[in-house]
Amino acid sequence: MTAVATTPRRSARKPKGDGHLRRAEILEAAERIFVAEGYEGATIRKIADEVGVSSTALYMHFQDKGCILLEICEATIKQLLERNTELSALPLDAVTRVRMMLESYMRWGFEHSNAYQLVFSGGPTISSVWHEGTADLGARCYEIFSGVVREIAASGRLRTGTADSAAQALWGACHGVVQLVISRPAFEWAGQQELIDVTLDGLLHGLIAD
Repeated sequence: MTAVATTPRRSARKPKGDGHLRRAEILEAAERIFVAEGYEGATIRKIADEVGVSSTALYMHFQDKGCILLEICEATIKQLLERNTELSALPLDAVTRVRMMLESYMRWGFEHSNAYQLVFSGGPTISSVWHEGTADLGARCYEIFSGVVREIAASGRLRTGTADSAAQALWGACHGVVQLVISRPAFEWAGQQELIDVTLDGLLHGLIAD
């Protein structure tokens, strides 16, 4: 089970002349610190210390911590958008495609808990930063998913609700399971695949007629 980091690690200072600090290293460290200490508590100095470079070196890659957070969130939404785009276009039944998108979403959240927390559970301060630059990406990602749910509704297979309420309930329920697993690592959760299967079986069999 993936657990959220609670105490940022501090890396040994990189020797002068090391030269090629990868942006990915900064982003990975920033994810942990944003989750552990919140946006206000995360400082450029703390991120630089964990990576093992000076603040000056970090500023060569990012103007400020808002830019770091925005890049993390943009990368997350782009990955989900690419997956939804690919899965929605498969020549399969709409219910199968919806299930595949939801399973992909849940699995991604389990495997990338820090990025998931920042994008979907980061609180109003963090959301105000990333929404400015990624609102359109997020809307496109959801629109692709909800479009396949509309296919199900158009075929008359929804037992209750509308295409909109069904899409929102499906997404909300899956998010709730992922968020609980991430935020309550000490609880004796069932295996992740079992949780995914039981969640999706219950949702789809209850909502959609065969």
